Amino acid sequence: MKISRSLFILSLAGLITGSGLQVTAQSDKVPGVVVNYIPASTGAYIGSPSICILPNGDYVASHDHFGPATTEHQQALTYVYKSSDKGKSWKKISEINGQFWSNLFVHQNALYIMGTWKHHGNLIIRRSQDGGNTWSEPTGNTTGLLREGEYHTAPMPMVIHNNRIWRAIENAKSYTTDWGKRYSAMVISAPVDADLLNTANWTTTTCMPYDSTYLNGKFGGWLEGNAVVTPEGKIVDFLRVQTSEKGRDMVAIVKIGEDGLTASFDPATGFMDFIGGARKFTIRYDEKSKCYWTIANMISDEYTGMDAGSVRNKLVLKSSPDLKNWTVRKVLLSHPEVKKHGFQYVDWQFDGHDIIFLSRTAYDDKFGGAHNFHDANYLTFHRIKNFRKYHLSL
Repeated sequence: MKISRSLFILSLAGLITGSGLQVTAQSDKVPGVVVNYIPASTGAYIGSPSICILPNGDYVASHDHFGPATTEHQQALTYVYKSSDKGKSWKKISEINGQFWSNLFVHQNALYIMGTWKHHGNLIIRRSQDGGNTWSEPTGNTTGLLREGEYHTAPMPMVIHNNRIWRAIENAKSYTTDWGKRYSAMVISAPVDADLLNTANWTTTTCMPYDSTYLNGKFGGWLEGNAVVTPEGKIVDFLRVQTSEKGRDMVAIVKIGEDGLTASFDPATGFMDFIGGARKFTIRYDEKSKCYWTIANMISDEYTGMDAGSVRNKLVLKSSPDLKNWTVRKVLLSHPEVKKHGFQYVDWQFDGHDIIFLSRTAYDDKFGGAHNFHDANYLTFHRIKNFRKYHLSL
């Protein structure tokens, strides 16, 4: 009965977003271009935004559904959208039953989506040969079922290094089911010319588990890691960190062996203060500016006494020449109220002189707004024009 109710509610949400009710229900003040909108009353919320650019220049976006009225714990649902006018308008082109916490990416002219099949489910990958209209089914070891078990991730980036494609994930199988404590950091990789749907082509590192002694006992866990190539040419897993210290934004940097088999961490040197580190962020390197870039949540002074992971009402653009020294370049989005407003889980891409990004946005509508800052009612598209000027101006 739960699944039937969930599908009914999601169908209702689809009717709302596909009709004239969409315009009347939304606030005309929500920033950006609305890709999708689901009222909080449905009990279904927008999660895991991801975006990529197809070889023909079209944009493809995706998001999953989470919340009490969804099937995220049985078989998660993801929507896929396309824009052929540089993000000015969007059309839903497919639904994927059994896809969660996933990122879109293009590799060797094919479109892929990689994540889990449900909340803490198997690690899977699908391929589309028609721009996201249809998808392969990960039914076995040669068709995209990469690892069976309990895994956690988010729409995290792929990176090419030493003729391999790399991605960070977390093993969620642990002695506990506690959030944070159950997550072990790891990275998975495959040769760039391999069949990415074949399990045998993927190599996983050892897992770095939660350790309660880190940060003088204030460590709450690490998750949503970025596979990043350092200036020294090494692969690292650059992770979001949860800590019990109020207002503290930190990251952890786990070192990955060149063979893709080992992961190691030094708690004395591996933690670093990082604006936005307590919320999901994505790091990519730009060859033209010779800088790493990210879009992250920044805590305003009035909210420094709160848990950092719960403050998502300000979004900023940051850059760094070395992954160590980061500078806030621009405030992108902001709202003064923190409990029911959030710009979060941003995924983004370089697009020539611009950056394009998607936000899981909790914002006002004509039904009382989002359930809370976390449980977003909008998927919104945004563009940062000529982003490199913010690096050069400082």
